[in-house]
Amino acid sequence: MFSVYDRSDYNTQKGLHTENVLDVLSHAGVKVLWRDNNSNSKGVADRVKYEHYKSSENNTMCEDECRDTGMLVGLDKLIEESDKDIVIVLHQMGNHGPAYYKRYPKEFEHFTPTCQTNQLEECSQEEIANAYDNALLYTDYFLSQTIRLLKKYENSIDTAMFYMADHGESLVEGGFYLHGLPYFIAPDAQIHVGSVLWLGKDFPVDREKLRKNSSHEFSQDNLFSTLLGLFDVETEVYDKKMDILKFTHL
Repeated sequence: MFSVYDRSDYNTQKGLHTENVLDVLSHAGVKVLWRDNNSNSKGVADRVKYEHYKSSENNTMCEDECRDTGMLVGLDKLIEESDKDIVIVLHQMGNHGPAYYKRYPKEFEHFTPTCQTNQLEECSQEEIANAYDNALLYTDYFLSQTIRLLKKYENSIDTAMFYMADHGESLVEGGFYLHGLPYFIAPDAQIHVGSVLWLGKDFPVDREKLRKNSSHEFSQDNLFSTLLGLFDVETEVYDKKMDILKFTHL
């Protein structure tokens, strides 16, 4: 997702031996912070500041597992004290399966009955979908709290939130589970990803153009240049045609 290479041209070795968009932003003087409540950054954050939020050592919101909203704690102080542009990556635990029922606090169990095991074959499709939807509900809450934090500063600085999922998920449709199938045979449920872009009220962007482009089909390939565009970074690796904010629909 953070690589200059698109999906058709990417491989692991290229990814490991080529600087990613966070590296480029860092070279341009942007302060970069990666907070991780998942497994790790898979090498993406090896050269930027990295904070592990998978334990109570840093995360103040841990129950059976540490919650994504814990990554927001203290960011207001970080923003207020920074004298640079800053990009903060919040790597969620999100809706990762198969233990969907663990991905949200009990008060977010709106849809019932739910699958209460990671052995999905023991549950009905309704129970699996309900547990997943409750996890999505918690992700919605996490994003709303992120926006609420940014709104505090939108009168004094340009603020933006760019959310993008790394994969979709199969919930027993067609007999498939999770998201591990190779791309060329994976169903749409696994390769169609969710994405949300929120911009502060005075963020300098052509909003009418953005609205017109909103129905266009974008992909994770657009993340690299869109992040560079958000910070107005001038570099030869930036591609205006891949920047969602500058894209011109023909």
